[in-house]
Amino acid sequence: MRDVGLYYWRQTQKRTTLKDAFLNWRWGQRPKLLWALRHLDLTCYEGQTLGIVGPNGAGKSTLCLVLSNILTPDEGEIAVRGKVSTLVTLGSGFNPDLTGRSNIHLYAAFLGIPRREIDRNIEAIIEFSELGDFIDDPMRHYSSGMRARLGFSVATTLNPEILVLDEVFAVGDQRFRIKSQKRIQEMMSRSRLIVIVSHSTPFLREMCTNCLWMENGTVREYGEASVILDAYDRFMGAPRRLLDTE
Repeated sequence: MRDVGLYYWRQTQKRTTLKDAFLNWRWGQRPKLLWALRHLDLTCYEGQTLGIVGPNGAGKSTLCLVLSNILTPDEGEIAVRGKVSTLVTLGSGFNPDLTGRSNIHLYAAFLGIPRREIDRNIEAIIEFSELGDFIDDPMRHYSSGMRARLGFSVATTLNPEILVLDEVFAVGDQRFRIKSQKRIQEMMSRSRLIVIVSHSTPFLREMCTNCLWMENGTVREYGEASVILDAYDRFMGAPRRLLDTE
């Protein structure tokens, strides 16, 4: 990607009526432009495992959504060559009034997974989620853990060439977490490029070849994982010896 930028309009106050909206616009009380990504340059290669770090609000999740073609940049150029599987914002595309079975198709559409692939794998998705008869109940009856398990099961149905993971290593209870981590490891072994967002620098040290440090929607540093993570730990004031004991 080259010089990529993506922005949002941020409301500064609540709008209650059309009249309020008109008056706010007329008198200069307009929404503010917030650049989630700006002037971002990044090139990744086959065989890399790329870790992404940065404080909250740095643009890490937005970058994952752009890489996954869920969001389209407002400026710049991006080329993604390969089939992408995205484990990010689990369950964001769910409708609480639909059944779990119907939400499988809805969430798959949100992730860009073709319907024919979901139809072919729907029973395996349901089995992996361990929802049983609940799959035909409205999702408003689901716990947060049940929703996360179903979202994870849908998102991991593909055999990706590029795998994007955004803080998805704590899905469900401990038993399901072990099961999901095993599936992720299997997917990682088949992928040509892996992108991982995590606040756990020890985990990234173990898994990644390269690392991107983001700040204010752009690249602060990029390079070999150990070098970037050493600099990031020093900046965050967290000694490595303490992080490694977590």
